[in-house]
Parts: sequence; structure tokens; C-alpha cells
Amino acid sequence: MTTTDFPRAVLFDHDGTLVDTEPLWELGKQRLVAAHGGQWTEQDTQDTLGRPLAATVQRLAELGVPGTPEQVFRDLFGVLAEVLEQNPPTFIPGIRPLLDELDCAGIPAAIVTNATSEVARYTAGLAPDNLFRVIIGDEEVAQGVKAKPDPDAYLEAARRLGVNPEDCVVLEDSPSGAAAGVAAGITTVVVPGVQQVPEGPGVVHVREHADVTFEFLRSLRPRP
Repeated sequence: MTTTDFPRAVLFDHDGTLVDTEPLWELGKQRLVAAHGGQWTEQDTQDTLGRPLAATVQRLAELGVPGTPEQVFRDLFGVLAEVLEQNPPTFIPGIRPLLDELDCAGIPAAIVTNATSEVARYTAGLAPDNLFRVIIGDEEVAQGVKAKPDPDAYLEAARRLGVNPEDCVVLEDSPSGAAAGVAAGITTVVVPGVQQVPEGPGVVHVREHADVTFEFLRSLRPRP
């Protein structure tokens, strides 16, 4: 394989990688818990960050949000929809130029997230038309796709794009997401995030999102 045909697809994490929605999620969880007399703390955020959405729903229930897991999720998404409407997210600086480059080169992309498929679809709608051809989120997890740090979600995204995993690049910002990309056998580029991602085989760290250009991705080699 030469650098001219690599990568054949780019698989993006969502929160903290494409858009900075973490503060919006934080605000939504704080509002929902406060409405039931509790408090969502920084420790709650750290304990659930990068984990499947079910972990957040469980913590919300523990903090006093009533109802079944499905009801708690609906309440959270309802509050989050209001927060997103009041604070529409935009791409993290440096990301939009990369998306435009991929679009011009005809390289397809996917969003792979442990968070909501609905929010990921909103983000995909901000990108060039038909760039994000696959979205894997909570809806797919509910249908049996295993969430990060299991590699299943990234493998499923590559399968749906019709590309071998070793011909892809993953873009991540969290330890669990990076672990998923590496376990899938995919070269994983890590941008700065809330949690430190350890060095290791298959992981390429960059200093900032703007460092991830199409030329940079082409310079990477598939894992042996």
C-alpha cells in the first residue's frame, strides 16, 4: 500500500473530536439533576466520561432522576435538545478544513460515538454533503453493536463503509475510544482531550486538532 491510497476512510469520534459538546452535555445533566433536587458534580463527569451512555443514565438515576432507564434517557435528551437549541455546536477549530479536504479527495467518513446517534446526525449535517456516510451511536448499541472500548463499533463502521479496518484511520480524544480503535487494528490518531491517552502501539498523538490534515493522514502507515 502506498500513501496515495491510504486512508480509504476516516472514522471520527464525536464529542471533543469533531465538536465540543462536552460542556453542553454537562449543562444538560446539571439541569436535569437539579430539577430533582440533586447535583451533578465534576466527579460524576469523570466517572462516566467516555463510557457507554447507559453509565450516564445509571448515574442520573442514582442522583435522583426518576423512572426507567428509557424514561431517564428521554428526559436527558429532552433537556439536551433545549441546550443544543440555545447553544448550537460548531466544529472544533481545525476540523472543518480537514472535512473539506476529505470531501475533495472523495474519502468517506463515519462518526462512531458512545453518545446519541441523533446528536451525531446533527453534526454530520454541518459537514459537506454525504461525507459522513455511516453513524454508529446509542441506537446501534441498543441493536447489539458493542460500545467503546470494545472495537466492535469501529469494525462495524468500517464494514458499513466497505473498507478494511487496516485501510482506515480513527480520530479520537479519550482512553476508551483510543483503546477501541487500537483493538480494531486501526491506526488511531489522538487529539488533546479531557483525559490523557497513554502512549502505545497503534496510537499517534498530535498537539492540536489543526495538526490533523489530509496530508498528515496520508503520511501514516497501516499497522503491521
